[in-house]
Amino acid sequence: MASRVTFIGAGNMAGAIIGGMIESGFSPDDITATSPSDDILAPLRQRLGIQTATDNAAAVAESDVVVLAVKPQIMREVCEKMRDAVQTRRPLIVSVAAGLPAETLEHWLGGDLPVVRCMPNTPALVGAGAAGLFANAHVDDAQRRLATELMEAVGLVEWVDDEALLDAVTAVSGSAPAYFFLMFEAMEEAGVTLGLPADTARRLAMQTALGAAKMALASDKPPAELKRNVMSPGGTTERAIEHLEDAGLRRIMAEAMTACADRAREMADELGKR
Repeated sequence: MASRVTFIGAGNMAGAIIGGMIESGFSPDDITATSPSDDILAPLRQRLGIQTATDNAAAVAESDVVVLAVKPQIMREVCEKMRDAVQTRRPLIVSVAAGLPAETLEHWLGGDLPVVRCMPNTPALVGAGAAGLFANAHVDDAQRRLATELMEAVGLVEWVDDEALLDAVTAVSGSAPAYFFLMFEAMEEAGVTLGLPADTARRLAMQTALGAAKMALASDKPPAELKRNVMSPGGTTERAIEHLEDAGLRRIMAEAMTACADRAREMADELGKR
């Protein structure tokens, strides 16, 4: 029998995952999204043909998978209000909320539940996401496969065995789209300084990033070798790379990503105490 999936929350990330699920073969009849406001639900219902509800507990009572997709700041209240329904149904819980440990979510929902934590990123909105997943001890193999199917609908999935590594995932992929957007900004500004129109510099930078990522994903060579293949001795690329290395790009990236992971741990502590 097909799995019935309910999304608690109907924001952009929920909409992206639902759209990807339908494109990959899930039936809209098996998908429900909830929100206190039907004004939020109506566009999803009309665009994707899914079921919608304003009563979380009632929707959970009919579900095999419950995806928690509300803001972390209101998660405790949302979980506690549907605790009885969750305990009766005992679905797989998948959380896409940042910073909330599986143990905390399980406790708010009454305990002894299969919980998968997912750290997605915003390119999931265009079907090109990258997500790190962690499963607690109650998740069985079939549920792991199902969680993988849900998130692969909008991009790449990587599992980690230690929940603490989701902080590293946050640094490497969760927050990383902003790193590249900053790079686009800087390249556009430099291109303008060199005489290009801003929109031309922007499009060239973005298309080049897309092409480089596609090349790297399609190749079995490490990035260091791909980089060397672009560099001719004494040429323009070598000069640029030498300048980036001398300016400490590796150190800057390491420090920025460490700061990101540190903040993820701090947020988990703060949210778990609420």
